[in-house]
Amino acid sequence: MRINPQLMEKIRESLSSVLPITAIVLLLSISVVPLTPGTLVLFLFGAFLLIVGVGVFTLGVDMSMTPMGNGIGVYFSKAKHMAIPLSVALALGVLITVAEPDLQVLAQQVEAIPSIVLVLTVAAGVGLFLVIALLRILLKIPLSYLLVGCYLLAFALAALAPRDFIPISFDAGGVTTGPITVPFIMALGVGMASVRSDRNSTSDSFGLVALCSIGPILSVLLLGITYAPDKASYTPAPLPDIATTRDAAAEFMAAIPVYAREVAAAMVPICAMFLLFQLITHRFQRTQLLRIVSGLVYTYVGLVMFLTGVNVGFMAAGQLIGASIAGGSGGSPYLLIPAGMVMGYFIVAAEPAVHVLIKQVEEVSMGSISQGAMKQGLSIGVAVSVGIAMLRVLTGISILWFLIPGYAVSLGLTFFVPQLFTGVAFDAGGVASGPMTATFLLPFAMGACDEVGGDLMTDAFGLVALVAMTPLVTIQLMGLAGRMRRKLAVEALRAEIAKADDCVLYYD
Repeated sequence: MRINPQLMEKIRESLSSVLPITAIVLLLSISVVPLTPGTLVLFLFGAFLLIVGVGVFTLGVDMSMTPMGNGIGVYFSKAKHMAIPLSVALALGVLITVAEPDLQVLAQQVEAIPSIVLVLTVAAGVGLFLVIALLRILLKIPLSYLLVGCYLLAFALAALAPRDFIPISFDAGGVTTGPITVPFIMALGVGMASVRSDRNSTSDSFGLVALCSIGPILSVLLLGITYAPDKASYTPAPLPDIATTRDAAAEFMAAIPVYAREVAAAMVPICAMFLLFQLITHRFQRTQLLRIVSGLVYTYVGLVMFLTGVNVGFMAAGQLIGASIAGGSGGSPYLLIPAGMVMGYFIVAAEPAVHVLIKQVEEVSMGSISQGAMKQGLSIGVAVSVGIAMLRVLTGISILWFLIPGYAVSLGLTFFVPQLFTGVAFDAGGVASGPMTATFLLPFAMGACDEVGGDLMTDAFGLVALVAMTPLVTIQLMGLAGRMRRKLAVEALRAEIAKADDCVLYYD
């Protein structure tokens, strides 16, 4: 049986992304933070599912989500009456968000507000801001203006919201842009901007994920102010008791149907919208439809494998490593900062949506932003954010002391860097804070916070928000450095031309 060469290439790429974080955990397990055999077996099983799952998922996205989003985006931008496309976008944003697995997890952690109320509020925020994002492309509104206004509003609301809800509100902006929604929304933006011929069309194709990440922040802050609960609370999930490899396999087998249902629920709205779109427009030919259907199957299978692997295999390992470093045998609390930074640097490469983002950025920018540069910018940003998060765990410093200056710098940079880098940077923030962050880095912070006696709601939560913030700065700094290099090169060229002219005049 001949294996699809494209699939093998994607799995090799996934292996190179997942292998470093796997090696780091193994190294820690035999040195400063020994893991129980059961937890280590779960982690290794999870790493295998992660490698294969990310490879299958990225191939499926290339075959299905990208052409679907592009096709629908082009159709939307050519519509004579925008009421119907915008209404569809609002409904799609709400339905996709309601089915987002990471949002369900977050909602269960906020016991002071009913889960259904929180989920629907966040979903409404995403749907509304998806409409705003599409209008921005059509009306050619600079992304920086919207970002500055929205984040000023967010910090004004944060001053009024209960203290416990500030980290959760900013975390909500990261968890709602999941591995299914990000590829489709990004492709939708590229499709809508592709029919424009002005010089800003390329940069305007990015920014949808960025704006869709702001909606949940504002909606959860408003919900906290409206409900005015006394205190949010969180109860950590119990770790599984694994004695044999058969027990480990049983944990994964029990989890597969759960995540199969969750992924199906998340994909149904997009598939239903595409089916309706195809019946109305007949845009795609038979061969294209067959490829898209095959891609949807790949996407589904890959994401089920990925979510099963990270939720069952990585969550327990992250929690135990954090607790062991913070106070266990051989651990040292301040080792949390460098250990977290190293894991953050490598773990972002295992996020499935990151693979989609960096590939699409390189294609749309025609190579001016390479995949290697994007990976480096994201890795540095996430490493810094995890280091800050560990410092908060140890000291209890309010997250606003980092979010306010961080966003001030990132928003200030939007007026000095090329617009393309602004859109890419703010999209990257939403993409970087994906399932790997929620199921490994966040439990790592929770385990450490619980061990040092901190407040989980104020000190551990907020890690996702920090992961979403720091790439905004690092990637825009890349754009600023590139602009300065080009400016220096132009000045040097002009100086050479002037020198050559002087020589000509001298000899004349």
